[in-house]
Amino acid sequence: MTTAKIGVFDSGVGGLTVLRELYRQLPNESILYFADTARLPYGNRSQAEILQFVRQILLWMQQQGVKMAIMACNTSSALALETVRCEFDFPVLGVILPGARAAVAVGKRIGVIATPATAASNAYRRAIQEVDPKVQVWQVGCPAFVPLIEQNRINDPYTYEIAQEYLQPLLQQQIDTLVYGCTHYPHLAPILRRILPKTVTLVDPAVHVVAAAVQELDLLGLKNHQGAKPTRFGVSGCPQQFARLSVQWLGCTPAVEQVCLPVPMPLQSVPIESID
Repeated sequence: MTTAKIGVFDSGVGGLTVLRELYRQLPNESILYFADTARLPYGNRSQAEILQFVRQILLWMQQQGVKMAIMACNTSSALALETVRCEFDFPVLGVILPGARAAVAVGKRIGVIATPATAASNAYRRAIQEVDPKVQVWQVGCPAFVPLIEQNRINDPYTYEIAQEYLQPLLQQQIDTLVYGCTHYPHLAPILRRILPKTVTLVDPAVHVVAAAVQELDLLGLKNHQGAKPTRFGVSGCPQQFARLSVQWLGCTPAVEQVCLPVPMPLQSVPIESID
């Protein structure tokens, strides 16, 4: 099992921020990356839908023989992790708790930008205040960010305008720390840095979930010392579109295959109550 792949999944290219950290912190590990682009974005989905999607993806990864899976998706981590982690015989890691611990280590007035589903779940506030109940937390749902990133519109003037709008409530609270509550959002770092005061620390949970993966592999004796095989990329949508979009962050054009997951049955929407 030491030479088996680590599975990483997200709704799209956001999880590439986790993939890059895996390359940096665990260069000998082989990776299986899956992007559920056919059902993007996850941030406006119900909890029942997200749970169904995550189970399908993890079952497919189990069939591929992964030794660990990382939810490189905050929405999945918020809405499905606690339910599914005991349903599979390999470790399943999420990004929220590692990100929360890292934020508490550097700040006392913490802002979180996230998808609407992650913000509404209150997962970051709970995780942060479990670590330190005295820390103040403000969360903002940012529904436009993921579609803009997936459409490669990061440098579009509209993206800057919408970022200003989303960050304004957090700036009014004089935050000292900002958490990327979605793995897509580090791609927006140049824009966010133009808007935020220099005193605000940016926390990228991708860095910290990979550090947690390092510890888990060490604990289980599963770390690979034989060298990595090429990363395998799979998507549920258009392989060519994902390859074109991801090249700017990978530095090369990946070979991408289409993966046909079971077509989901219509689900009754489970509304998630909005939380300030």
